[in-house]
Amino acid sequence: MKKLRIFFFALVGMLMTAMPVLAQAPVPEADNSAGLKAIAAGIGFAIAVFGGALGQSRIGAAACEGAARNPGASAKIQTMMILGLALIESLVLFALVIVFVKT
Repeated sequence: MKKLRIFFFALVGMLMTAMPVLAQAPVPEADNSAGLKAIAAGIGFAIAVFGGALGQSRIGAAACEGAARNPGASAKIQTMMILGLALIESLVLFALVIVFVKT
């Protein structure tokens, strides 16, 4: 009787440890928000481009006005204008990189 009880508990222990092997793997959920992420990224980038275009147009207008008022300082004004335009364009390019990384 003692051998039968040991055999029974050994069999139950083996069956209990083997149960997770028969379990099914969890099915990963489908990412249904990929389209919404793309739309949001496009809208965000459009806002960044719009802001950059506004800033560049204001810099250009101010540089033209400054050169018209003081033609002797037009070289310095043009240098500062080009630097400002490059910085604004770099911000727009950074926004584009973030759109590609996050989407």
